[in-house]
Amino acid sequence: MNNKIPNHVGIIVDGNGRWATNRGLSRSKGHEAGFINLQKLTAYMYEKGVHYVSAYLFSTENFKRSETEVNFIMNLLTGKLKEILEFCHQTKIHAFFSGRKDKLSKKVLEAMNTIEEETRKYTDRQFNICFNYGGRAEIIDATKKILYDVENKTLEINNIDEELYNKYLYNNLPSLDLLIRTSGEKRISNFMLWQCSYAEFYFIDTLFPDFKAKDFDKALEEYQNRDRRFGGIDYDKKNH
Repeated sequence: MNNKIPNHVGIIVDGNGRWATNRGLSRSKGHEAGFINLQKLTAYMYEKGVHYVSAYLFSTENFKRSETEVNFIMNLLTGKLKEILEFCHQTKIHAFFSGRKDKLSKKVLEAMNTIEEETRKYTDRQFNICFNYGGRAEIIDATKKILYDVENKTLEINNIDEELYNKYLYNNLPSLDLLIRTSGEKRISNFMLWQCSYAEFYFIDTLFPDFKAKDFDKALEEYQNRDRRFGGIDYDKKNH
């Protein structure tokens, strides 16, 4: 095993509702428990040496859920604004958002803007909150922006490569190194499709509110034991 720490960790926050249902609570209580756990977990990840964390909190498809549940999640963001800012300042985190702005209320958009602006000064720890997000939507939106610039002759089509394309995504982030999904589901559900091309996947049955530091340590150990070749072959290892 080596001690390599992933630079960018993505986590699909899953199982909040089931966690609450199993306890005879409303699904809203599960989201609240997940919110509290996310703060503790991300703080621990940064302490371990991770620089970028991307959390999948609300997908474009989640609007299909009940109006009560959707409204609670939206109000959780605005109602916990002060607490979120205190957490970011205490842990020196720059928090920002990836996703489409349509369907979000003015109050939610204002809260998002406040969080981004007031934490912008922090540069070492980056927290990407994927909210009203979809991986396919991100690729489509980036392509539209590229086409617009090509049509307006501010971009040469022959200059388009992977590095440039990445800059047109919602945020210009490094590729994911480790992608974690809780709750036992073994799919990525349209999460950061461009960025997870060579990510190591780690699936665990634990529901997100119960996913603690010790569980992340296990994911980290698994990551460190994997041989990341990015399509190549380590011939020195092969010959020994």
